[in-house]
Amino acid sequence: MNSLRFHMLSLLLPLFVLVGCAVEPKPIAYGSDTCHFCRMTIVDKQHGAEVVTGKGKVYKFDAVECMFNYMPAVKDPSNALFLVNGYVQPGELIEASGATYLISEGIPSPMGAYLTAFASEADARDARTLHGGQVYTWQELKAHLKK
Repeated sequence: MNSLRFHMLSLLLPLFVLVGCAVEPKPIAYGSDTCHFCRMTIVDKQHGAEVVTGKGKVYKFDAVECMFNYMPAVKDPSNALFLVNGYVQPGELIEASGATYLISEGIPSPMGAYLTAFASEADARDARTLHGGQVYTWQELKAHLKK
């Protein structure tokens, strides 16, 4: 009987490990979650961000620039999810690589970089028309922020 239990547990253990390490976003609890980088409380639903590692560990940020500052610490970025809040859909996390970014002094961000993410290029260009600034793709933004 003990042998049967052992075999059942040995078969179920990998399943529990896989289920426990799901690589998926977790909702940001605005007003109570803190930024993993700067330790400020995350309150702005238009500028938050999140990293989910390949092992399922979730790191939340109050601004895209905080996520960028933390990115070198991500051990395997090719297996991680990088997510940002879209400005037009506050609180909605979108894939960072598919977003379009605007740096404009007309839209302040929590850490003062004036960096805002948009789900579409059209939304980012509309915001630039209203607020001025420079539009970037994910790759262009990474190059710009390395300077």
